[in-house]
Amino acid sequence: MNQTPIRVLIVDDELLGRTVIREMLRGDTEVEIIGECASGREAINLIRQHRPDLVFLDVQMPVLDGFAVLSALDPQQMPFVIFVTAYDQYAVRAFEVYALDYLLKPFDRERFSKALQRAKETMRQSRSSEVNERILALLEKQQTNPASTHLERLVIKANGRVLFLRTDEIDWIEAEGNYVCLHVKKESHLLRETISGLETQLDPKRFARIHRSQIVNLDRIKELHPWSHGEYHVILKDGTELTLSRSYREHFQSLLGQSM
Repeated sequence: MNQTPIRVLIVDDELLGRTVIREMLRGDTEVEIIGECASGREAINLIRQHRPDLVFLDVQMPVLDGFAVLSALDPQQMPFVIFVTAYDQYAVRAFEVYALDYLLKPFDRERFSKALQRAKETMRQSRSSEVNERILALLEKQQTNPASTHLERLVIKANGRVLFLRTDEIDWIEAEGNYVCLHVKKESHLLRETISGLETQLDPKRFARIHRSQIVNLDRIKELHPWSHGEYHVILKDGTELTLSRSYREHFQSLLGQSM
């Protein structure tokens, strides 16, 4: 390893998340922590100002998430990245942008050490490696095609298997506490995510929140039936009946481009 230490920036909107990473890096003479921050906007500013070699980047943050941070950077300022998140559905997108690694919270020291070692080995090879070239190519594609910033696939773990599910296959989504139930034809899958959190990641031209506990794929809607107190019954093509509540009706009308 070059005598020059690896300059690291820690980005996580939770103090505990930043503390865990800082403590796991403590005592590593090959690493210098140059800063930490709690938001995507701060991360962009610090990366531009200090040009870190490696960023531990939280995926899910308010306003600007980890993917938006990378998209906002100049290609010449692109650091190496290890994504960190509590939600495993981001794994596919993390590796689509060729992150060095992906840490799923809560991670232990052994898993962290493997990710850090992989980063060190990659930087030994070249700071202008093929990995960075692929990151830049994908980000350029995202900037010319904004729709690509929305989730296109989800990773579902159930019954000892891992299922890769395209979001356009989903008929509708139902909230179940800190989980959501994804309804796909005659099957349903539980995902560890809140309905509000998932809503922000889905393409708003395809999915609409119609109730505090329901999101629907607009392509699956067959009919709308007026009900009571300004609410509507939403009938899907497979016969499923959902409810468009009054509080979400105005937003739904704006998506349709006409009043109801």
